[in-house]
Amino acid sequence: MRTGIGYDIHRLKRGRRFLLAGAEIPYFKGEDGHSDGDVLAHAVCDAILGASAMGDIGGLFPSNNPAYKDADSMDLLRKAFSCVKKEGWKVASLDCVIICDNPKVLPFRDVIRNSLAAALEMPFDCVFVKGKTTEGFRKNAVEAYAVCLLEKQ
Repeated sequence: MRTGIGYDIHRLKRGRRFLLAGAEIPYFKGEDGHSDGDVLAHAVCDAILGASAMGDIGGLFPSNNPAYKDADSMDLLRKAFSCVKKEGWKVASLDCVIICDNPKVLPFRDVIRNSLAAALEMPFDCVFVKGKTTEGFRKNAVEAYAVCLLEKQ
């Protein structure tokens, strides 16, 4: 068994979609990034790639590569998971924290959990997502942490 941690942060910008693990959350701003900016998908990618000692999201999908401009981050997560799976790993547990003042994450928690569980081919009850605020300290960004436990199949 191995553990991995992932982290990502993006500024919020008008005219972008606000995505968490592919779930679009209604808000007047979204993540600014080279891809679609989905911070949670990026953090989970880093967690599983790190736990498997296979690198990180920037190494696998470099932001200076035009092929990943506006890429669907859940597609990137599925590709990263495919690499990890080929090495004989499965995700046994995933715990995530999303940090943003707005929009509120709680109403979308189960949609996000379902999306991650499907992408990582794992049971819903082995994925959890928590939402935290900065109490107004950081109003123009969203952060995500992910911790995973990989198990050799």
